[in-house]
Amino acid sequence: MRTLAIIAASLAATASAIAQGDLSIDIYYGDRPDVPKIAKLGPDKVESPKLAFRCAKVIPVEGDPIDDAIVLSQDGKIVAIGRAAETAIPDGFELVDAGDSWCLPGYIELHCHIAGRGFELNDTLHQTNPEMRTLDLITMDHEMLRNALAGGVTTVMLIPGSGSNMGGFGTLTKTWGRSPDEALVRFPGCLKIAQAGNPERYAGDLGMTHMGMNHGLRMTLERGQKYYQAWEDFDAGKGPKPQFDPALEYLRGLFRHEYPVCVHTQIYQVALQTLRELRDEFGLWTVIVHGTFDAYRLSEEAWKRGVPVSNGPRQFQFNYERGRFEGLAANWYSGGRHGFRHPVRGLGRDGIGINTDSPVIPQEQLQLQTAMAVRLGLPWEVGVRAITINAARFVGVQDRVGSLVVGKDADLVFWDGDPLDPRNAVEMTVVNGNIAYRRNAERPRF
Repeated sequence: MRTLAIIAASLAATASAIAQGDLSIDIYYGDRPDVPKIAKLGPDKVESPKLAFRCAKVIPVEGDPIDDAIVLSQDGKIVAIGRAAETAIPDGFELVDAGDSWCLPGYIELHCHIAGRGFELNDTLHQTNPEMRTLDLITMDHEMLRNALAGGVTTVMLIPGSGSNMGGFGTLTKTWGRSPDEALVRFPGCLKIAQAGNPERYAGDLGMTHMGMNHGLRMTLERGQKYYQAWEDFDAGKGPKPQFDPALEYLRGLFRHEYPVCVHTQIYQVALQTLRELRDEFGLWTVIVHGTFDAYRLSEEAWKRGVPVSNGPRQFQFNYERGRFEGLAANWYSGGRHGFRHPVRGLGRDGIGINTDSPVIPQEQLQLQTAMAVRLGLPWEVGVRAITINAARFVGVQDRVGSLVVGKDADLVFWDGDPLDPRNAVEMTVVNGNIAYRRNAERPRF
């Protein structure tokens, strides 16, 4: 009862804030085209049985909770959702009784390194590597993905590591599928850029300093921008056909705003450079996928630019002035403090996500990371949104995943209670309408 009271209070507080109009962030997608030229999208329909799931509660994320609910799925999609008393089960649908469980959308991880069996994610001969891609590394049905399913994670962004400033292009994929092609959501999912810290080159090469790293990124992005513009001029009948360059082709899609740049950036100065160089100078659709330490002090600057933040894996830090631990996601949400400690605007309900940087934090602990963020000040409802619809919106796949809506992918996770309570576990995970995981009560994975 106490948990339900807390959730109800959180929903009421968030609803009040929405009414005041101070929660929305206008995520910058640029002039994103309706139909991609460079990006490859996954299948619109996936083979799956006709299933009718019945459970105690559905949290659709976009919409009010539904008690004693039915969710119907077919061909990998949600075809109906509602109260059991009001939702007929058509002939040919098999009833799956999920008992007293809560059904939520599958969780979404935007900073993942575990969708392949190995960790060959860093080629560091060059400072920037726009020709690299993780698409070729995707491997279904291995232990780390099984753990992800057991943790309720159904969609991940597999990105290169941070050994170089531009590691290559990541892939949005489901955590279950009969093949990598079936599991694909979009490739490229994003361009991975890392600024400062891990990619610093201590042997004295270019890239040892922040100046050198910024210079290298700028040179490569300028090449990609010129290549993109040459193709745009050709398509508009204003210039000759450019020579195809496989090393720059995916950058062309980046400048077309078909997918974002996901940036490993943290601490105030480095995150400020992310906003200046990638969003202001190059006009890129930008998502911050670390944002830790004191980077939250830039919350208002990120909000102004439409740059959302998926915080993690560090969820807290000790504030020596206040003598207490503070939640970083909560600070991004509500507004950090800048200069002479005056409050600034936060990213609000729609601008904050959570990630694990798996396997830095095991993928199955995305729930735990979010629970920590909530324990340290992030509202419960925002915590749920952070790893569902917010993450989907950040990378432009909210039409497929992130909430339980008719027509979206049937990615369903059934929890044995509050999904942000670390004491609770996943009973069943459904990906594209297929039951991908069931908890063994006698030998539970978690």
